[in-house]
Amino acid sequence: MKTTRERKPEKAKAAAGRAPSKWQRMSRKQRRELTRKIQADDVSLEVVHPDAAGIDIGNECHYLAVPSKRDSEQPVRRFGCVTAELQAMAEWLKQCGIRTGALQSTGVYGIPVYDILEAAGLEVYLVNARETKNLPGQKTDVQESPWLMKLPTYGLLRNSFRPTAEIRRMRNYWRQRNDLIQSAGRHIQRMQKVLTERNVQLAHGISDWSGVTGQAIVKAILGGERDPHKLAELRDPRIQATPEQMARSLEGNWQEDLLFILRQEHEAHEFCHKQIAACDQELKEYLNQQEDRSQGAPLEEEKRKNRRHNKKGHKPQQFDMREALFRMTGVDLTRIDGIDVMTAATVISEAGWDMSKWRTQNHFVSWLRLCPDNQVSGQKIIGKGRLPTNNRLTTALKIAATSLKQSETYLGAQFRRLRTRLGSPGAIQAMAAQLARLVYGMLRYGMRYVDRGAQVYEEQHRQRQILFLKRKAAELGLKVVETAAA
Repeated sequence: MKTTRERKPEKAKAAAGRAPSKWQRMSRKQRRELTRKIQADDVSLEVVHPDAAGIDIGNECHYLAVPSKRDSEQPVRRFGCVTAELQAMAEWLKQCGIRTGALQSTGVYGIPVYDILEAAGLEVYLVNARETKNLPGQKTDVQESPWLMKLPTYGLLRNSFRPTAEIRRMRNYWRQRNDLIQSAGRHIQRMQKVLTERNVQLAHGISDWSGVTGQAIVKAILGGERDPHKLAELRDPRIQATPEQMARSLEGNWQEDLLFILRQEHEAHEFCHKQIAACDQELKEYLNQQEDRSQGAPLEEEKRKNRRHNKKGHKPQQFDMREALFRMTGVDLTRIDGIDVMTAATVISEAGWDMSKWRTQNHFVSWLRLCPDNQVSGQKIIGKGRLPTNNRLTTALKIAATSLKQSETYLGAQFRRLRTRLGSPGAIQAMAAQLARLVYGMLRYGMRYVDRGAQVYEEQHRQRQILFLKRKAAELGLKVVETAAA
């Protein structure tokens, strides 16, 4: 797989990183026909989904609107939020001959409606609320549902991506596990705060409170041990601090109230790890039930990489998750430099393994909001910016891109060159987009990633610089002569 940046035509440079528009994908004949329709006197809209319904989601009730021809007596109806009402809603839509239902993405309130309508065999459009808010007049729930019905009828709304049911199940497990890891980290911070208030400067001797030494010392303190020298004997031999330095930092002023808080935080930290182990067990059972897509291909040996953003204690310990993901997807995403098992699991749980939902890799990058936000007018870029997002996969790819800073690989050399030209934020976003393209290629086409090393990239960059100098010299009437390296 090539990791070099593809050259784009001149007309597409203004929209670099974005997917081609509908006008650009049309042939010359299609453009002439579209122009003829625009210039014609007929201003009617083309009906794309004639069997569409609009659903206005609420906390206590939902309002549905169908075409007046389907139910002349009451085309707009109100349904409650309980399961029986939602099932009655699906039955009414079937009786009216509805095949497509559009509802806004309004948090968790629309999830039960989506699941029940999907189970009833209807095509559900989960649309962005920003694209439906321009309703003229005073907005009411009764007016909102007919408006939601008309927009998808004429194809004016885009369906948002929502993973399949099996991917959503894995996503729930994985998100719950990540939330528990964050909770465990907060308990560690509170434990450190309590000990710092008692002038126990243990953070000067060890860097990780959740490690073997930190937890052993905390358990000994809760067990009643106060002698700093005996506490220092619990240090791991790999710790650089000497026993005397550890003993001096463990002299504190102990109080019962703070020891009570320390005990509760320690118990909460251990409880979080028990919950994490339970999530790992559920993940193991779920992954074992999935279809084997590896087709008997052997899993290559894991590469040693510089990954400082993930600790070994955060990885599942009850099973080999790398092998399970390889069996599920048929490719090993950890072969890409910067992507480890945790990032690969985030990719599968958030986007799934079916990349056919995005037409090209640029569509996938745009969905992740990693493309540049260029304001184009008259085929000129009049402004630049970054697209804000809270996508968990985007965050994971940015963290993976950060780990390439000191990597002696092809992608690591590319990151360091981009950092000198764009700065750290721009280089992180650009390399996150590059990682997303590599992930798309492996999952969509089964491509295999092979690292060519940092020296190959440096040599390619050197050749590009030489060609640039020769071209500039030719424009000035000069000639560049290469000499042997000293």
